[in-house]
Amino acid sequence: MARSGIDTLISELVTTASGAVALDNLAPIALLLTQWRHSAEVYADPALLAILTRDHEGGLGPVPAPGTAE
Repeated sequence: MARSGIDTLISELVTTASGAVALDNLAPIALLLTQWRHSAEVYADPALLAILTRDHEGGLGPVPAPGTAE
């Protein structure tokens, strides 16, 4: 992990931990660490990283409104 990534993780962890303690609920810390773990998994897999970071020229097409058929 790049140094700026570690700095960002620590900053987010401190902020989240402060809020979690104030709420007397540590679940937000577990969620944050899970999100960071998933991000690390993406960066560790070159094929997955390429898929998720490729340029989608023109977008992915129209998105139908919820509840409507395509």
